[in-house]
Amino acid sequence: MDENDLPRRRGDAATQLSLESLDSYSQDELDDRIHMLETEIARVKAHRDKAAAHRQAADALFRPRNNG
Repeated sequence: MDENDLPRRRGDAATQLSLESLDSYSQDELDDRIHMLETEIARVKAHRDKAAAHRQAADALFRPRNNG
């Protein structure tokens, strides 16, 4: 298993971002940050959906056949 496939531990990038103070950011910088985070959310969702489809295909392939 690739290291990138392992579950994240506390202290990952998302946790670090959530702890950062936003007081010093301008409205434009906050808009940029929101856009970047929304893009990352879309990327994660796409990867999750791809993994789910791969899992469903594997389950279907290896599911015992009912030859009854």
